[in-house]
Amino acid sequence: MAEQFLRDLSEGALLALPFLFEFWALPHQLPPEGMWRSWVILGGRGAGKTRAGAEWVRSQVEGARPLDEGRARRVALIGETLDQVRDVMVFGDSGILACSPPDRRPEWEATKRRLVWPNGAVAQAFSASEPETLRGPQFDAAWADELGKWKRGEEAWDMLQFALRLGDDPRQVVTTTPRNVEVLKQLLDAPSTVRTHAPTAANRAFLAESFLAEMQARYGGTRLGRQELDGVLLEDADGALWTGAALEALRVGEAPELDRVVVAVDPPVTGHDASDDCGIVVVGAVTQGPPQEWRAWVLEDASVSAASPKVWAEAAIAARDRWDAERLVAEVNQGGDLVESVLRQVDPLVPYRSVRAARGKAARAEPVAALYEQGRVMHLPGLGALEEQMCRMTARGFEGKGSPDRVDALVWALHELMVGPGAAYRRPQIRALR
Repeated sequence: MAEQFLRDLSEGALLALPFLFEFWALPHQLPPEGMWRSWVILGGRGAGKTRAGAEWVRSQVEGARPLDEGRARRVALIGETLDQVRDVMVFGDSGILACSPPDRRPEWEATKRRLVWPNGAVAQAFSASEPETLRGPQFDAAWADELGKWKRGEEAWDMLQFALRLGDDPRQVVTTTPRNVEVLKQLLDAPSTVRTHAPTAANRAFLAESFLAEMQARYGGTRLGRQELDGVLLEDADGALWTGAALEALRVGEAPELDRVVVAVDPPVTGHDASDDCGIVVVGAVTQGPPQEWRAWVLEDASVSAASPKVWAEAAIAARDRWDAERLVAEVNQGGDLVESVLRQVDPLVPYRSVRAARGKAARAEPVAALYEQGRVMHLPGLGALEEQMCRMTARGFEGKGSPDRVDALVWALHELMVGPGAAYRRPQIRALR
């Protein structure tokens, strides 16, 4: 069918087809409809962000014919450095020159650091490391690449906003792997901003399978993988009990031989599509010697989303079987005896202990955060979603969306293994884990 489609095209249409980006583009590479000033393309490494930015610039400066004017005549190209603007945004494999058809391809004037199109449109290159160079020029369009890693991001972004003032509707596109920086968070919160998003794997047709397999094997499920591969903006709340950097420092490849393993369950109140997740976390510990020498390893986050009681019960017992855990520990504040009843419908003989919260979530989490601060809890790979919740838990409470179900399960597991059983355990002074 594809061959017939190509045979039916004229010679001119065949020559033009590679340059019709709307035909080839992935959904996240096309600008949203409506009135907006900033379009932010968040994506993992290799997700096609650069191609999307280059094609958007083309769509702004090109007219219907090679010499016709487009909607934009003066464009700013801003990268972290001038070398990156030239090597990635202009000359890169997915840059402007590579994307442009021969009769519309602009010329690079190296001494003036600019591209000039046959129709007279001009795109000027700027380094975000030199924000003052954006004083004076003015533009009707701009492309900012990798805003999340600009060292002087806020200064450069502010200068660009003052310069983006030509025409009736000046617009800008931002292509970046997300990072937890204030300038990006403020931009995403602005009412005039729209966004599209895609993980690295969305562009797999143009990436080596060996690259995807290696990246997934090494970084899948980690916070770094969530940021660099899934393109997710990971934020640490102010005053968080845990931070991403601290958790990365505690990551290990495998656990030693463990003395105890438990599976903790934080069941949702209901079991339908709008329910919170069911937190299911597996933790093991070495409990030789006095309690202050005990160590724990978080082995798996087996949580399930919007699950019925039967589904989360089966998931919890499956995790128990995978790790040969000694028991399930489940919070029963909401479900009461029903929680045990559901679990025993799946496995009547499952070792089980119920726990009931007498204090708030933050108060329960603080002694667990202290264990991390002492370097007594390690994380195996694959805990990205759990770690995201951890970095939103503060002494004031959880500052993320929904319920911290995964964190609750983690806390119950570590209380069972490290805090509750040892009368000799001495609670250390608490401070936010940095």
